[in-house]
Amino acid sequence: MNRIQDIKKALTEQVIQALTKAKAAGSLNFDQIPEFAVEAPRDRQHGDYSANVAMLLAKQTKKSPAIVAKSILDHLNAQALPWLNQVNTAGTGFINFTLDPMCFHGVLAEALTLDQDFGHSDYGQGEKIQVEFVSANPTGDLHMGNARGAALGDSLANVLAAAGWSVSREYYINDAGNQIENFGKSLEARYLQAFGQDAPVPEEGYHGEDLVGTVQRIIDREKDRYLLMDSKLRKEFLIQAALKEKLETIRGNLADFGVKYDVWFSEQSLHDNGEIQETLDELDKKGLLERRDGAVWLLTTRMGDEKDEVVVRANGIPTYFAADIAYHRNKFRRGFRTAVNIWGADHHGHVARMKQAMGACGYDPAQLEVLLIQLVRLYSQGQLVRMSKRTGQYVTLSELMDEVGKDAARFFFVMRNPDSHLDFDMDLAKEESNENPVYYVQYAHARIHSLMKLGRAAIPMNPGSIDFSLLRDPHELELIRKIAELTEEVTEAAIHREPHRLTRYVMDLAGLFHSFYNAVRVLHEDPALRDARLALADATRITLRNVLTMLGVSAPERM
Repeated sequence: MNRIQDIKKALTEQVIQALTKAKAAGSLNFDQIPEFAVEAPRDRQHGDYSANVAMLLAKQTKKSPAIVAKSILDHLNAQALPWLNQVNTAGTGFINFTLDPMCFHGVLAEALTLDQDFGHSDYGQGEKIQVEFVSANPTGDLHMGNARGAALGDSLANVLAAAGWSVSREYYINDAGNQIENFGKSLEARYLQAFGQDAPVPEEGYHGEDLVGTVQRIIDREKDRYLLMDSKLRKEFLIQAALKEKLETIRGNLADFGVKYDVWFSEQSLHDNGEIQETLDELDKKGLLERRDGAVWLLTTRMGDEKDEVVVRANGIPTYFAADIAYHRNKFRRGFRTAVNIWGADHHGHVARMKQAMGACGYDPAQLEVLLIQLVRLYSQGQLVRMSKRTGQYVTLSELMDEVGKDAARFFFVMRNPDSHLDFDMDLAKEESNENPVYYVQYAHARIHSLMKLGRAAIPMNPGSIDFSLLRDPHELELIRKIAELTEEVTEAAIHREPHRLTRYVMDLAGLFHSFYNAVRVLHEDPALRDARLALADATRITLRNVLTMLGVSAPERM
């Protein structure tokens, strides 16, 4: 159930009916009712919800918004809404609705009954959606940008699943192309260096110190068996062994971070099974390929791009762009209605080209959604911790988890809109105080758990026997209202691909619980009131836990 959406829907329907009556009565003249919003106003003194339809109709009706609003009120059947206490208009033409504060109480029994499913809905109707995230080159350890993408992608997938979508999490393994060639050159250099040879890592190679350890582990197993090999064969063996290790490390780090994928998709498989060539043939048949300067070009200028893009180099090897087109075409051929990609902001220029390519392949470009994540700046003791993947001077995901823990890392990474830069304060993330947002929320959950242990025997097994009408204190009513908003918050976070909404929501909920706990006596001497307040606390606990679970954060029973 979505109590908030049900209320907003009922208010919307009554406004539409009132407008229809007003038009029939001749008090308002308009061609059609515009789409309008029924939303909670910023200032609660204006009511619980406000409708902006009068302002939108002013031009059509040739009347002021205030007159349009009054005409709507004259024809509104308020009796059809038994939970509506008052309706009035503001001077600007907003129609304000004030509800009976008791109308949200039913959500408490719902939360206690649904438990782990509370906040979930079938809004997505089981539609297949894929979320592809991280997909880092398996040539080094995961860094802060990868970590932010992992937290965002996994949380978004959880939220989409809770809102009724059929979600598949996917990691695209970049195990082909130039980056793997450069990876092989780097491995070979480190291998030869280990045997005392002068073999510098090429400028375009990977200079991270982690490769030294990777090569040493290969030598520990294989000794010098690759030393006298042909360079090409040696690099193939080294790449195969190093990729296996790197992928195992990536899998392990992500699993420790609470991220598990449904599919690990190999780029090399697109070369092996002919899908890249098949995709290029399809584009060629549509007249979108052109051969010049020995290479094959995709005519993206015909799709609105500034310049055409090479898809096959003069040496006959497909480019990364060609593989990427084939990969995204493969996604839709697998039946996904929507594919969501989470990319670093440095891929901004690639978004439009990929959407255009999907259009060229016969798919709606809107089916491909790309969320861009900005850089993470890591601070410790007030100082910026500089990161450089090329020189190996960067904090890895594994090191960050060792330093601040999985929960703080995930919560902090999701707190901000991905399109904004993130300053990660490691000292705050470790702090056990109300200043640390994840600690603040987790403490609320643990506090409720302790409270429930004290009063557990007082709660009847059947939540239907609890008299929730006893909960009339303003702190109780605000807390109940916030609990009632959960399903809508989850749905909106899913629709707009904004899991960071839930971090704000759960911090607000924790704050309201702390205020409630400090304002009223939960373990009251009146058994009926005690049971109602304990039930409210337990519904809060369930809500906190369910949101934290969606964010991939634990809900501890004690702190």
